[in-house]
Amino acid sequence: MPTRYDEMYQAAVRYYIQNETMETIARQLQVSRSSVSRLLAEARRIGVVRISLASETGSRSPTARQLAEIFGITVHLAPVADAASSNTRLERVSRLAAALLSASVHDGALVGAAWGLTMANTVRYLERRPLHDAYIVQMSGGTNPQDTAASYVGSILQPLGDAFDARVIPFPVPAFFDYQATKEAMWQERSVRAVIDYQERLDIAIFGIGAIHGRVPSHVYSSGYLDPHDIALLPNEGVVGDVNTVLLREDGSYADIGLNARATGVTPAQMQRIKLRIGVVADPSRAAALLGALRAGTITDLVCDDATAHAVLERLR
Repeated sequence: MPTRYDEMYQAAVRYYIQNETMETIARQLQVSRSSVSRLLAEARRIGVVRISLASETGSRSPTARQLAEIFGITVHLAPVADAASSNTRLERVSRLAAALLSASVHDGALVGAAWGLTMANTVRYLERRPLHDAYIVQMSGGTNPQDTAASYVGSILQPLGDAFDARVIPFPVPAFFDYQATKEAMWQERSVRAVIDYQERLDIAIFGIGAIHGRVPSHVYSSGYLDPHDIALLPNEGVVGDVNTVLLREDGSYADIGLNARATGVTPAQMQRIKLRIGVVADPSRAAALLGALRAGTITDLVCDDATAHAVLERLR
């Protein structure tokens, strides 16, 4: 049975983040409209709702608690019906991720941002919150032979900058170099080192989890960032997905994966220096990749839906 806190949290998410009416929320929670009104009032009184959703304690459902205890993280579950479409699931999770990010940023913050399908949706729901001296830092290279201008990556980073009046720091290198030696040489260039210096001082990171076999193909595997020969090598290496274009196995290992010598993203080991690391996933078919990301220690705060969280727990059994 859901606790009063669970009902209050769900009511707050649905009303303030998902823009649902009190009547709709009452039907979903099987309570009266006046009960929903009281739940929202209590949420405001105790600080669960401020300007945006305050979810520092995360969700308290059994599934969320299990994941939180196993991995030592905070889990924020977006309420999504089991029969919801993939688009609805992504929308609900992205809205919650945007709210969490907005509640977490502060003046002077260095915010690391990844790119990809989930991030492209998350930035759509950011509300404007001007900050002083904040920076949005690209966490992995984004060009590929089909998009040398990195327009796709820019369409994700710039809305983040606009939402917070933050300066955007692009990382104008490929997602994957053709040759390891080229990467090693580029890492000596002052312009590249300047971006890496920002990456090494990040306060917050927000990112999706790429998956080779996701229901919706991850951008890094479907849009020319890796050639067919590279893609064919991934199963032999045990790769299930990536974080910031750093390829991962389900057990969380990554250092000995050949292609990672050419990848340009912030690695899981480097990410562990970042205090708040928001991982966003809205697809149960990405459970293996999410489990790899959790085991690699990339996430402090997981934003997902119940079905995705449950799928991860199923893989642990």
